[in-house]
Amino acid sequence: MHFSLVTLFPEFFASPLQCGLMGKACQESLVSFATINPREFTEDRHRSVDDRPYGGGPGMVMMCDPLRRALHSIPRRGRTLLLSPKGRPFDQTLARELAEEEALTLICGRYEGIDARIESLEAIEPVSVGDYVLNGGETGALCIIEAVARLLPSFMGKTDSATEESFSTGLLEYPHYTRPETYEGLQVPQVLLSGDHARIARWRREKALETTLAYRPELLRNASLSAADKHCLQALPRQWRGRNLYVGLLHHPVLTKSGEVGTTSLTNLDIHDIGRVSRSYGLGGYYLATPLADQRELAHRLLDHWRQGAGCQTNADRASALADVHVVTDLEAIRDNILQRTGQPPLVLATSAQGQETVRLEEVRTALEHRPVLLVFGTGSGLADEALAQTDGLLPPLRFLSTYNHLSVRSAAAIYIDRVLQDWY
Repeated sequence: MHFSLVTLFPEFFASPLQCGLMGKACQESLVSFATINPREFTEDRHRSVDDRPYGGGPGMVMMCDPLRRALHSIPRRGRTLLLSPKGRPFDQTLARELAEEEALTLICGRYEGIDARIESLEAIEPVSVGDYVLNGGETGALCIIEAVARLLPSFMGKTDSATEESFSTGLLEYPHYTRPETYEGLQVPQVLLSGDHARIARWRREKALETTLAYRPELLRNASLSAADKHCLQALPRQWRGRNLYVGLLHHPVLTKSGEVGTTSLTNLDIHDIGRVSRSYGLGGYYLATPLADQRELAHRLLDHWRQGAGCQTNADRASALADVHVVTDLEAIRDNILQRTGQPPLVLATSAQGQETVRLEEVRTALEHRPVLLVFGTGSGLADEALAQTDGLLPPLRFLSTYNHLSVRSAAAIYIDRVLQDWY
């Protein structure tokens, strides 16, 4: 495979491309490289490749013409990639895709970026190696080169090497051990000394699943998992991120359709659906709050029917879903109950389709690691101002760009819980 590197700093690549397996692959002509410097294609005596941006602003922008001339000088461009934060995220899937090519061209930007017209004039694919800021595209280009090159036949020496590594199967790798058999009192797992290749393969797969669940559970979402894999994952002990998350559904003070402050009635669907979501995501508890005694009595009758009455006999799953549903008078009662159960006052966050967010979801995830968090939802047309005043912050609306933003409270609760927790399993 041939790589063409368009860069203002060709010297950046000198050492990395000459050492280790990459250097050996170059010697054996498995890969080849050419660096093309846009400065060599300028026409002014200063060899200028950048200029000030139109509209003002800090920094400089790479100009189109030297870069286009550089690209047109490449005899075998192949697919042309631009290292850019807006690009397709680079991952193992894309690496495999690129490894099928005979040639690749990587454009390494510098300064504040490249004149946007270059993407209209040339067939260029933006690619991003991560959500962080680098001085230029050279470091990202090295990542792409190594990830792609090591997938080429004979690059790794052994054909199994590239297929048994992290991400190759959508999972992280299993742990490795070598001599001595015992080190500082720690022994190599006996299964690896057994000589039973079937047991070893099974152990390695289970350890890969365990490691992925512990460190990168989001990878499981796209991994190819067998029925045995899923059974293994279900049996593994894990900390539910939702253990510190609680949900409260207020029936007062809320807004009516006419915009007035009022009280709404309990509904069977709200009790069951949010209860089932809370149980599925391993939440700490679900609270129904209403100041009306007859409504609380109705809720208790419904819950008793499913938790210990006739409903429990016919639908044990529903009894489990409603096991941690509590009926209280108001938001203050929810707060007090969580304080009593956990020993900490909860961070109380409201949800609204109209309000301006004050707390980002990432901040909620961080808070969950240290303290209980209560998500408060309003029935009717949403929480009234006096309810919002009792909270510590407002979460971002779910569909703030939509012209229609009227989800049911059951749907909104499910979506918020999923977005906050991001358990992926």
